Amino acid sequence: MKLTYSRKNVYADADEAKLKKIFDYAEGYKAYLDDAKTEREAVKAGIAIAEKNGYKEYTLGDKINSGDKLYYNNRGKSLFLFKAGTAPLDKNGIRILVAHVDSPRLDLKQVPVYESAYLAYFKTHYYGGIKKYQWLTIPLALHGVVSKKDGTVVTVKIGDEEGDPVFYITDLLPHLSQDISPKPVATAFPGENLNVILGGIPDKEETGLDEHLLTVLGERYGVVERFSVKRNVLKILQEKYGVTEEDFLSAEIEIVPAYKSRDVGFDRAYVAGYGHDDKVCTYPEITALMETETEQTVMTILADKEEIGSEGNTGMQCIIISDLIDLIADSYGVNPALVRAKSKCLSADVTAAYDPNYSDAFESKNVAYANFGVAMNKFTGSRGKSGSNDASGEYIGFLRSVFEKDDVVWQTGELGRVDLGGGGTVAKYLANLNIDTVDLGVPVLSMHAPYELISKADLYEAHKAFSAFIK
Repeated sequence: MKLTYSRKNVYADADEAKLKKIFDYAEGYKAYLDDAKTEREAVKAGIAIAEKNGYKEYTLGDKINSGDKLYYNNRGKSLFLFKAGTAPLDKNGIRILVAHVDSPRLDLKQVPVYESAYLAYFKTHYYGGIKKYQWLTIPLALHGVVSKKDGTVVTVKIGDEEGDPVFYITDLLPHLSQDISPKPVATAFPGENLNVILGGIPDKEETGLDEHLLTVLGERYGVVERFSVKRNVLKILQEKYGVTEEDFLSAEIEIVPAYKSRDVGFDRAYVAGYGHDDKVCTYPEITALMETETEQTVMTILADKEEIGSEGNTGMQCIIISDLIDLIADSYGVNPALVRAKSKCLSADVTAAYDPNYSDAFESKNVAYANFGVAMNKFTGSRGKSGSNDASGEYIGFLRSVFEKDDVVWQTGELGRVDLGGGGTVAKYLANLNIDTVDLGVPVLSMHAPYELISKADLYEAHKAFSAFIK
């Protein structure tokens, strides 16, 4: 019997056959990641994969029969995939995999378009926890929808394709940054300055302002041009998309990095990309559900709004999760309270990977390492475990047995050293429904940056872990 515990390096133990599986699996993930930069796109991509594998759309209230493969699309921003099994629900419950499909980004304000100093801009409001300076001077893309008064919805996706223009937030040159450089990072880059450049060519038609008004405006606000750059941008939007400035009142446009995912390193061990948090968990959840034969009833949830507290009718605090469990239980003629009590969940969210460049932020014995497999966080929260689910030892003992049986390489971790920080996930919302839940996800370097880094080996082990769990 082995008396000590040590982690396993996936790459060090992998033979050529396993390396091929790891690298092949990562290619599918990279394509998914580039196609699912926003929660709406991730739901659309998830539905496409599900329908390709025989899943049908579910309508609330419909009876669910054993063997059914169904999906419920919640407002285009969260998705529930479920496969009705033959195992008795009153004894086995539901095996639940949940991850989130929203990522830190910039959102357009509702009245976003303005002009200053011969430049047209979008005003933004950042979403989720970001380091604001990381969004300066990088190529940006527009993704989202514009909902018009007549009920039509215009899809917007500009900046990712070859030949597309990109968008940009400026920074001040170092020669003139003497007043900014001494400031703390948290205050040096105000959120109201995250304004995205849209264009610089003025409309050829005059503004229509008379000479006196132009003079008054010039005296109060500086130089005022006869010709409007803003109006030229609005004309382009009208010509190409049929969108007016008023239509932004009911638009959801997200500013995301205009980067494609790329292999990193001479050995291509890693993948850099936008939105690993948390698509690096949603993709292996989906593929595990599609590829794994099981008698269990399984539900995979792609949730929205995790980065801002899981609020709203597409977040994990919404009652829809309980409604769906009730509907499944009712179809099987089982008490839903009993189903919840017997169910088990993996809250698949990323965790921080140890970074030797910032070693003081971690406690080296209790942190996840890249290349050492999927990582379990028994608890999250901050400082005194505040806001954490803190899973039971019995449930973790059960998972240890499951993972050992299928040779899953996994490790434990914490999100930083005690007293420094921490973070939350959706785990507590499932646990609050009386469902055994623990966090299990892929370690990430540069988490919440516009371009994050993960190990292909850890991604593959996540897929194996989710497959083993739902068997």
